[in-house]
Amino acid sequence: MKLSQRVLLCSALFLTLTAPSLLLARSGSSDRVQFFQSINVGPDEQVGDVVCLFCSIHMAGTTSGDTVAILGSIVVDGTVSGDVVAVGGSIKLGEDASVSGDTVGLGGGVSRHPNSTVKGDVVSQNGPAVFLGLFIGLFVVPLLPIVLIIWLVVWLVRRDRPAGPAPVAYRR
Repeated sequence: MKLSQRVLLCSALFLTLTAPSLLLARSGSSDRVQFFQSINVGPDEQVGDVVCLFCSIHMAGTTSGDTVAILGSIVVDGTVSGDVVAVGGSIKLGEDASVSGDTVGLGGGVSRHPNSTVKGDVVSQNGPAVFLGLFIGLFVVPLLPIVLIIWLVVWLVRRDRPAGPAPVAYRR
């Protein structure tokens, strides 16, 4: 392969890998996604979807999408145009909270101020049975095939191991 063909191929590969991320960065997306770091949306901010894994969300501003926290809590003091979902955490709706979609709190439930408004359904499940179900569903079931495969490999290796020499009884 000639040098010019290599340069052309590397350039095409580079553009293929970087173009999608550059286009998404320029689109002006106001979505927020965090892992292990809480998200705070100020009262003057407007964002799209907000997703937080293993952390909490405090929404004082306005969101034009959904707000989701997995194994974290959500506090809404602003306006959410979509749904609010907390799996493994709680949802607290403040006095000025307004949710246009559904509100689902699995694990810690939903607590509402009397002046808060929710236009969709409100589902609130809390208690130790819910946490046990979430633990089994989120951790045990996905890890079960991996544990079974490891057990099978260990069983196959131990089964094919040659038997050691028979113990010898020494007499004097």
